[in-house]
Amino acid sequence: MPPLARSLTVVLVTSLLAACSSQAPVEPIVVKPQPIPQQYPGTAEEVLFTALGLVGTPYRYGGNTPDGGFDCSGLINYVYRGAAGVALPRSTREMNAMRGTTVKREALAAGDLLFFATSGGRRVSHAGIYVGEGRFVHAPSTGGTVRLDSLSNSYWQKTYLSAKRVLDNEQLARNP
Repeated sequence: MPPLARSLTVVLVTSLLAACSSQAPVEPIVVKPQPIPQQYPGTAEEVLFTALGLVGTPYRYGGNTPDGGFDCSGLINYVYRGAAGVALPRSTREMNAMRGTTVKREALAAGDLLFFATSGGRRVSHAGIYVGEGRFVHAPSTGGTVRLDSLSNSYWQKTYLSAKRVLDNEQLARNP
């Protein structure tokens, strides 16, 4: 699909997802994919499209497939394995500890992994995939579904720990 068509599709899909939300959005939802490094054309877009396509999938602790449901790390593993051919560690703590570029919040790009301390303290207990414009896709909790949320939400602001870029590491460079 041509880059312009992909970008327009992202905006359309994100707008439709917001329209289906049970709560009014905190801010207008317009996702503009961040620039993709030239050495990996399409990879971040594939991650973005795959993650957005799973919104609405039921949450299941330990889940790692669309049919069985997802927990946060299962979702991330499924998306990266299928969209970028990248095998990531299974747990959020292992993902946070893996090699990769740590990214400042103001420098986030589509496809970056976000880490949160939702159990209190400073220990990683949740993760999501950044999709652009302050939004991320994640599998939040039992009884919920994979959803799109905003980093500007006070809960996510107070539990946010860090971000990591895995799309520009050597492992990805070996994947076609």
